[in-house]
Amino acid sequence: MKPYTAKIVLSDGREFYGYGFGAKVEAIRELVFDTAMVGYQEILSDPAYVDQAVVLTYPLIGNYGVADEDYEAKYPVAGGFVVREYNDSPSNFRYTKTLSEVMEEYNIPGIAGVDTRALTRIIRQEGAQKVLFTSPDTPVEEAKAKLDSWTLPTDGVSRVSCKKRWLTRTPGHIYDVVVLDLGVKYNVIRSLNRRGCNVTIVPFDTTAEEILAFAPDGIVLAGGPGNPADLPSVLETIEQLKGKVPMLGISLGHTLIGHAYGATSYKMRVGHRGSFPVKDLRTGRVKMAAENHGYSMREGSLMGTKLVATHRNVVLKDIEGMICEEDKVMTTQFCPESNPGPTDYREVFDGFIDLMKK
Repeated sequence: MKPYTAKIVLSDGREFYGYGFGAKVEAIRELVFDTAMVGYQEILSDPAYVDQAVVLTYPLIGNYGVADEDYEAKYPVAGGFVVREYNDSPSNFRYTKTLSEVMEEYNIPGIAGVDTRALTRIIRQEGAQKVLFTSPDTPVEEAKAKLDSWTLPTDGVSRVSCKKRWLTRTPGHIYDVVVLDLGVKYNVIRSLNRRGCNVTIVPFDTTAEEILAFAPDGIVLAGGPGNPADLPSVLETIEQLKGKVPMLGISLGHTLIGHAYGATSYKMRVGHRGSFPVKDLRTGRVKMAAENHGYSMREGSLMGTKLVATHRNVVLKDIEGMICEEDKVMTTQFCPESNPGPTDYREVFDGFIDLMKK
């Protein structure tokens, strides 16, 4: 057997040895898992994964390489990958680089040969936790000391949001939409373009006055990492915008809108990352949805607000969608852009178009 070249250490000192790929750096991250069977490139470039090391439960990763057209952000931002088996010889006519080459370029560590089933069970039973990527000869007590001194950053949105506004146009456009970039995925923008929207993307700290100066037909708050309570300026912006222009909140945007209406959220012990059945409470229909979130709206906190729940996770029963008919505001905790994941709920964008029509 080849000698191990890397290991990860959990907060309590449990060690998992394996073979490093990507960047050969020591790094501390929050350890989570994702159950998607395809789409490791989209996961790697999802801004919501900044500061997080992702255990990929599908056992074979890297087999179709990385294609330039498939990124969900300008460059990969995930904190690291933990996989069972890594393939560095892709079989795909579209690929331009191997996964390891991309991760090395953007200083993202990876480790293969790890028992990902055991790690997934640990996270499911104990919740997301700190993990250290390090050399196999790092003493465990030294590793634990480094983990004890590390706290999860709270400035993820400011790091993944664009620094200046930019826009995308579509021929014969019908609507003008402003996206408040909390860590938006490119397929959200593509989904709006396909429905006749010119899209202006602005930094997360853009004020309500600056947004309204674009005279938008609709506003989207999309994507992003972290705790909505860490973004008081964005909450203030939402409070100033609600009722003036139709709004769609996705993922972090969903919880931020909930807070702006007086509801509350909490950090989940185990987040939803992968594909889940979600029920539309208005029609009774259940469809599969792509999800990536670690926070959820607190059950019962919508009472007394103008928000009504529209969707619910079938497995864990948490609120996955809300609406305020009066203010023309709708939200989804899941990811209707579906990259990666099932496309069942892309109709959410059609619902947003209907709000703007009205």
